[in-house]
This record gives sequence, structure tokens and C-alpha cells, in this order.
Amino acid sequence: MTRTRILAAAAIASAAVSTAAIATAGERSTARSATTVNVSGKEYSFTLSRKSARHGSITFTFTNKGRLKHDFKIDGKTTRVLKRGKSQTITVRLSKGTYKYLCTVKGHAAAGMKGKFRVT
Repeated sequence: MTRTRILAAAAIASAAVSTAAIATAGERSTARSATTVNVSGKEYSFTLSRKSARHGSITFTFTNKGRLKHDFKIDGKTTRVLKRGKSQTITVRLSKGTYKYLCTVKGHAAAGMKGKFRVT
């Protein structure tokens, strides 16, 4: 191989490595981790740490702060019915839109344990 061909091959290899490194760095910077929303429930309301989030994977950590047993349901996923002081986490993948959440214990949603969560 001539010196010119060796230098040309080295330049092409170097450019390929640089392009791959830039592409990988770009992928890392656009990746998002799951959003976490802390939810506390008591007779007869919920308090959420945030009222909206970006679409994608959203983790809801529900803690029962009431005297009665409660649960938390959003987009078809429901925690267990929890005693006072107990917590459970559920993760859902949500698209843009508005999602209803509620406590499924009989009569609790009607008494006020419900709301809407916005996904942008």
C-alpha cells in the first residue's frame, strides 16, 4: 500500500469513529428517565406532587395517609388497597392527553378521591 492510501484510510477511519461518538452522545442527551409523581391519599382526597408531566414512562408512588384503606388507579393500573402508612409504586406509559385517577374503594371516588392528570 502506498503512503497516500494509508493516510487516506486512516482519515476515513478517524472520521467514522468521530461520527459514531457524536451520534452516541446525541442519543444519551435526548434520553429521558421516568418522571416520578408522589401521591398521598386520605379521606377523601389525593395530593399529587405535580399535576402534569411529559409523555412517556411515569412512575406514581402512592402513600396512604388516611385512617381508612385506599388505593390509586390511573390508566387501568391500580395499586393494592393499602392500610395507613403503606406505599406502593406503579409505572405507566402515557401519551399526550388528560387521564382520570381515582380511589376504587366503594364510595371513595364519589366522596372526592378523584382527579385529572395532564400529560404533555
